[in-house]
Amino acid sequence: MNIAMIGQKGMPAHYGGVERHVHDLSVGLVEAGHEVTAYSREWYTKSKETMVEGVHIENMLSIRTKHLDTITYSLIATIDAVGKHFDIIHYHGIGPSLVSWIPRIFSPKTRVITTFHSIDRYHKKWNIAARIALHIAEWTACRFAHETITVSQSLEQYCRNEYNKQTTYIPNGVNITIPSQETQKLKKFGLKKNEYFVMISRLVPHKGAHLLIEAFQKVKQAHSEDPYIKRLKLAIVGGEVYTNDYVRLLHTQASPCNDIVFTDFQSGEALKQLYAHAAALIHPSLNEGLPITVLEAMGIGTPVLVSNILEHLELIHDPRAIFTENDVNAIASAIYAFIQLSKEEKSQMIEQNKQIITKQYSWNMLIPQIIAVYENQSHTKKVFRPSIAHST
Repeated sequence: MNIAMIGQKGMPAHYGGVERHVHDLSVGLVEAGHEVTAYSREWYTKSKETMVEGVHIENMLSIRTKHLDTITYSLIATIDAVGKHFDIIHYHGIGPSLVSWIPRIFSPKTRVITTFHSIDRYHKKWNIAARIALHIAEWTACRFAHETITVSQSLEQYCRNEYNKQTTYIPNGVNITIPSQETQKLKKFGLKKNEYFVMISRLVPHKGAHLLIEAFQKVKQAHSEDPYIKRLKLAIVGGEVYTNDYVRLLHTQASPCNDIVFTDFQSGEALKQLYAHAAALIHPSLNEGLPITVLEAMGIGTPVLVSNILEHLELIHDPRAIFTENDVNAIASAIYAFIQLSKEEKSQMIEQNKQIITKQYSWNMLIPQIIAVYENQSHTKKVFRPSIAHST
């Protein structure tokens, strides 16, 4: 099959969960014998590469503002893709699905798939108009596509309740890799193996970095005489995504504590080392689809501490690794309780996480499921008659 990917910022993936998802999925599809084109935004890729790991790259222009970037890129990419008559056009994210009616009308032989990655209208960075548009986009993701994939069980239930849509649940995946043994890249951030906690995320309010910073400061203050806690650092790995004001607030909030390090976005070997050598990854998010950063940490053997939102609870079952969402004291308590665990208890948590990833979230298992969706749609013709039923 000849498959187009639209919606991701670009490939290769430098940062972003959707970008990592599309990168790994596209490479896996190529390895399975399919031809894949990933439509990328020029500002993200910052290169003229036309091929990445066997995947064709089409760099597209966009109007790079918070509200126009995704829709302009998606429109231009869709028009280009329709002209090339792909077997499958696969949209990633609900925003890009706003233009998924175009191939339904102008390229009727092309099968349209949309992956519903998260409920974007809940994200605090959007104004009222954008949230209305994103609400509409949820409907288009459920109605314009021949098949809608949801990456978590909670999203599957959401689409059923909100839009009376039966979706196909296929979670995000990760490739099982051996963690980096090198530590050289940590030095430029002033970090040492097992002496820092890490948060890896875009710095947007719903990810909860402000909560983690306050909680970490509480732990440092409450246990200032503990030698390990005195050495302990917090690495915030990620940067702004049209959230400059929020990032400035984070830096101001963290300024009284010299042990909080902002690394900006990282990729490649630096990111691998930041994952591999952290005492634990902490993910205090208030809203998710299915967090790839948590899956990555689980897969390479880094312990994780997560908020008790439904999407995290699909992944993590150990109560020692879970804290109440939006609760600074709960995060601080979870951090200190984790520090007190024995080496054997931490090893047990790591092994449980690895087994979960191997059995449920490995791309080796998930890519055949996505191919099955493609193949089913390639042999099934559906007339485009979107229902107007819509629950708000």
